[in-house]
Amino acid sequence: MAKVTIKVNGKNHTKTVEDRTLLVNFLRDELGLTGTHVGCDTSQCGACTVHVNGRAVKSCTLLAAQVNGATVVTIESMAKKGKLHPIQQAYSECHGLQCGFCTPGMIMATAGLLKDNPNPTEDEIIHGLEGNLCRCTGYINIVKAVKMSARLMRRKAR
Repeated sequence: MAKVTIKVNGKNHTKTVEDRTLLVNFLRDELGLTGTHVGCDTSQCGACTVHVNGRAVKSCTLLAAQVNGATVVTIESMAKKGKLHPIQQAYSECHGLQCGFCTPGMIMATAGLLKDNPNPTEDEIIHGLEGNLCRCTGYINIVKAVKMSARLMRRKAR
């Protein structure tokens, strides 16, 4: 057993978990944050993408004990006071989602990409999201959503 304290979406959580508890399971099962999805358990799909200490990571690849003391941001913290984050707004307006299963991971990966590169080219978007799979959209609208997200976020930063 391991005692962990992890700051998730601005709030500290201290829990005792089994040593083998994955971060994705800690978020879902211990904290009830079910926006982070378990899609493959093999780090292939990206549905579990969250931010750990400011970096987009697949939460199925980390043990909760490995992020003891870290800051984690999940999809639940993106919208503020009922207002969609610009990335969420862009995904909605560009129809960058269909079934929605991959969408939280795509949005978190997009946020990580745009943090590092606020004005990515189409090739940079494709490369930046290559670890996230969508089985519905064919990616055309996801790329459009990322482009729109970048524009909205640059406008917001002014």
